[in-house]
Amino acid sequence: MGRHHDLPGGPGGGHDPVPGPEDDGELAALALKILVSGGFGAGKTTLVGAVSEIRPLRTEERLSEAGELVDDTGGVAHKRTTTVAMDFGRITIRSGLSLYLFGTPGQDRFWFAWDELSTGALGAVVLADTRRLEDCFPAVDYFEHRRIPFVVAVNCFADARRYGTHEVARALDLESGTPVVLCDARDRDSGKEVLIRLVEYAGRVHTARLLESVGVQAGPA
Repeated sequence: MGRHHDLPGGPGGGHDPVPGPEDDGELAALALKILVSGGFGAGKTTLVGAVSEIRPLRTEERLSEAGELVDDTGGVAHKRTTTVAMDFGRITIRSGLSLYLFGTPGQDRFWFAWDELSTGALGAVVLADTRRLEDCFPAVDYFEHRRIPFVVAVNCFADARRYGTHEVARALDLESGTPVVLCDARDRDSGKEVLIRLVEYAGRVHTARLLESVGVQAGPA
């Protein structure tokens, strides 16, 4: 799906259970794989680091002069590093449910890693920066085409114009029902709420698809 919509007044499946640590003699019920994606400088590494209960694995490198020729730093001129492979973190949502977070590189030249990272993922978070909204179009297209459930999380930067979730959904031309939430990628509680929203939404989508596959009519996801 091509995406050419602008914000008003501005420029433009399944999952595999993973055994967890023993808890009171019982194995943790489930560990789910979640992708954190979005455009260059949208806050992916920040979000993973903010919510992770372990020291996050990061594969960041300093921006080089050569990289500056291909990476558009407009609106994120302060950015000095970029993810070149992935970020990794873990968060426990509740007893018996943990999420493994895989932050993807944002630039086109690193997309060869996306297919590998998305294997077995329950769903994805697409971080959006309204100052550079078009940067998240490729991620939205990627997950829609592969039928991977996702939520769009608008990272509310201090110097960015504020838009409502319906405006963002319309500007991104999202499929009906795709959630859009506002967040602060630096804040653990805010990031956790985004992840909970994704797990709930992805669970409904996968359940509806399972029922459909066996011929049972399900309600809207």
